[in-house]
Amino acid sequence: MNDEFGQPLLKSMMGNRIWKLMRVDRKAFIRETEAYFARGYPGWKVIRVKYPIVYLRDDRGRSV
Repeated sequence: MNDEFGQPLLKSMMGNRIWKLMRVDRKAFIRETEAYFARGYPGWKVIRVKYPIVYLRDDRGRSV
């Protein structure tokens, strides 16, 4: 899978603790997912989630 500019996205995974939130509290799921990857992949942005894969875009050095 690529981003809108054709750059490949990183595929990663996360633990079931966060996935379980998806069914009960969508806002908490999004918050925890973003926090999880901000710690492990600083500068990367969550683009899409589809169990069990999370797609990340490298925004390090990207000007907005």
